[in-house]
Amino acid sequence: MTITVGLPTTTIGPDDPRYPDLVLGRSHRHVGTPDYIRLVTSTEDVVETVQEAVSAGKRLAVRSGGHSYEDIVTHRDVRVLVDVSRLSQVGFDASMGAFVVGSGARLGDAYRTLYTGWGVTFPGGTCATVGVGGHLTGGGYGPLTRRYGYAADHLYAVEVVVVDADGHAHAVVATREPDDPNRELWWAHAGGGGGSFGIVTRFWLRSPEGPLLPSPPATVIGKEVFWPWAGLNETSFSRLLKNFGTWYERHSEPGAPETALWSAIVATRREGNGIAFGVQVDATVPDARELMSAHLDAVREGVKAPFVQEERTLPWLASTEWLSALAENGVSGQRIKVKAAYLRTGLTDTQLATAYRHLTARDYRNPRVSFLLNGDGGAAHARSDTDTAIAQRDSVMKAIYQSVWSDADEDERHVDWQRRFYRDMYADTGGVPVPGEHVDGSYVNYQDADLADPEWNTSGVPWHELYHRHNYPRLQRVKSRWDPLNVFRHALSVRPAVS
Repeated sequence: MTITVGLPTTTIGPDDPRYPDLVLGRSHRHVGTPDYIRLVTSTEDVVETVQEAVSAGKRLAVRSGGHSYEDIVTHRDVRVLVDVSRLSQVGFDASMGAFVVGSGARLGDAYRTLYTGWGVTFPGGTCATVGVGGHLTGGGYGPLTRRYGYAADHLYAVEVVVVDADGHAHAVVATREPDDPNRELWWAHAGGGGGSFGIVTRFWLRSPEGPLLPSPPATVIGKEVFWPWAGLNETSFSRLLKNFGTWYERHSEPGAPETALWSAIVATRREGNGIAFGVQVDATVPDARELMSAHLDAVREGVKAPFVQEERTLPWLASTEWLSALAENGVSGQRIKVKAAYLRTGLTDTQLATAYRHLTARDYRNPRVSFLLNGDGGAAHARSDTDTAIAQRDSVMKAIYQSVWSDADEDERHVDWQRRFYRDMYADTGGVPVPGEHVDGSYVNYQDADLADPEWNTSGVPWHELYHRHNYPRLQRVKSRWDPLNVFRHALSVRPAVS
């Protein structure tokens, strides 16, 4: 008897009953129509698949967790979809002196394996089903970022399948070691975004200093506070969001005691629930409850509106699962449009008035609109804006604009509303967050093709400056060196340098 251990490499075409499921990602707004999907199980499989596509002149794309919200993977010209979800191993590689994580692993599985096996983690996002491949290459952030930096700050090496000028696919390992001739390829993958240079098959994680990877808090204290729309007016709405931003302006220095704390505030449309505020703090630090209480007091200072609250104390791993359940609730499998901005300060008075107007206007209804402000800063500020490809190193928050709906016939209505909301928030700079005093562009992991559309970006500032700022020319040089034929491309991918 022959026993097969593990999943085989699988090719799935349109006639396969599994095809309709495998062309879907988290958002159902864009659905691909590739000639086939290749579920790979090794780096060698990826090399063979890429070579096959290049030789046949077929455009290809790669999918890890399927959380792209634009038609990056699902574009009509993509004929071969390389699915790396089976490259999901997590372990310790003694030869590299680093933890190895397959590009198809999902954040929740990586967190659990690293923590239960070695008591360590990396500071990634809250959504457990996000693929490590896209998350790390775009930078990655989450509740531990203020304490330990961005996820990509802990990237030691990558294995990437690339295509040379002769059209030959091969695998390359690039590390952050100063004498590594492939170092620039590592640098580009530490925040430069996915799908531009090749297909990552493995990451090795090791912190720049200190232990190999940080240990998360053994226990966290979390609190949820909720203000229903019925008790809010423009004054209380604006005061809550302004207070939140002011606190982060004052408490985002690396090493500050407050970096043991992370929080987010979420406002829905009026027909939704209201404003939710969530905070968590390392329960083992001195005066943990006092830190959390002081933060909450600062956020609700001067706000005369009824609220309800709930507190819980959880082991760290359980807290990640709780946060993921909140992040995933009612989103997966829907139609989604997302936009984002890095914030150097809190929202201006004009932006607060604009947000209130759009979230309360009677000419539109959607209870699943979310306007989020997520805490940032702290250890993320400790590195320079060229240490990795992440150029935005002095933001204190990230703003996220998310609309979710179910009916395909309503795509135009919901997308148009989201576009107008975002445009009006940055009306002084051409409808997009042009780097300046208050904002610093957008986050490459929340892909937004509108930034490259002159109808919605009238600033004269190109999309790549909003995402990559001064690091873009360097990314272009990496692109020209490692993907001279522009095999790996999409609407927001790095373009080769013009010689």
